[in-house]
Amino acid sequence: MSYRKYTMAAILAALVGGFTPAVAQDKPESIIVNTSGGENAQMLREAYFDDFEAVIGVKILDSSPADLGRLRAMVESGTVEYTVTEVESEDAGQAIALGLLEPIDDTIVDRSKFPPETINPFLYPISTYSTIIGYSTEAFPEGGPTNWEEFWNVEAFPGPRAMRNHPVDNLEAALLADGVDPAKLYPLDLERAFSKLDEIYPHVAVWWTTGAQQAQLLIDGEVVATTGWNSRLYAAIRKGAPIKMEYGGGILKAAAYAIPKGAPNAELGQQLFAIMAKPENQAKYALAFGLSGPDPDHVNYVPEEVREMLPLHPNNAPRQVWMDQEWWLENGEAVNERWITWMLDNS
Repeated sequence: MSYRKYTMAAILAALVGGFTPAVAQDKPESIIVNTSGGENAQMLREAYFDDFEAVIGVKILDSSPADLGRLRAMVESGTVEYTVTEVESEDAGQAIALGLLEPIDDTIVDRSKFPPETINPFLYPISTYSTIIGYSTEAFPEGGPTNWEEFWNVEAFPGPRAMRNHPVDNLEAALLADGVDPAKLYPLDLERAFSKLDEIYPHVAVWWTTGAQQAQLLIDGEVVATTGWNSRLYAAIRKGAPIKMEYGGGILKAAAYAIPKGAPNAELGQQLFAIMAKPENQAKYALAFGLSGPDPDHVNYVPEEVREMLPLHPNNAPRQVWMDQEWWLENGEAVNERWITWMLDNS
């Protein structure tokens, strides 16, 4: 996701909310970091939390899940429990607009090498992921679709497809398949996008709803190609699944963490982000999930066979587009309603 468009709104929110910079505090025994939980929690500890505890001397207690409603209630009541929290992609814009987050202190957190699309005063971009094409190498031993135009081409690449039952990413993919210049993708042309989706609809055997389905549909032979999150396809490939990932036209987004406004020990949150900004730590996270860290130097710490599987590898990044999160924030509700109607009309 591109965060840069939030910048002015974020600064104004901070001013209106009466932002007060973090000040030095006595060290507590522990801080709470709120995450999405699951397998991610253990990898966060191995990649980042253990290093923070060793360097800073403060324990990290993790909690979950990431929830905008609870975050807002804490901030507005002045009873914030978390020092740091994950912020879901779809909630980031609203959290900023509501003034729920403290600014990142760039005198502590070195983001100088991060992609400009990930820089926002209030959000630390822990990783970048992408919605891409995955195909079965058993169905296409000589090579499958490498971009959205080829994904739509069922004559050259025959067989059933799978796509997510959601407009996000699908509208972008449809427009790119129809020849829209990636630099002029937004604002999305809805009429053109849905018209292009009409073409692919008869060839979509499964409209998936969970990440676990993506690779499994290919492994089971239910489909020959699917849209998917690179991390899910990466995990299956690392386990030996006959799947190939293609980044042509991938839709990039950044997963974000933040310090809630009024958080206890906010300065320690800044120091945690500084630990997260170390490329050698990012490499551990990248290896585990196939997610690119924000510092390009992290690839130097990743095994050679993994590097080209990461979304921000130099061979992959230029072929992709960054999602315009602001456009989706403004238009998402109406587009979701249209998507539901479109699905019903085609069922």
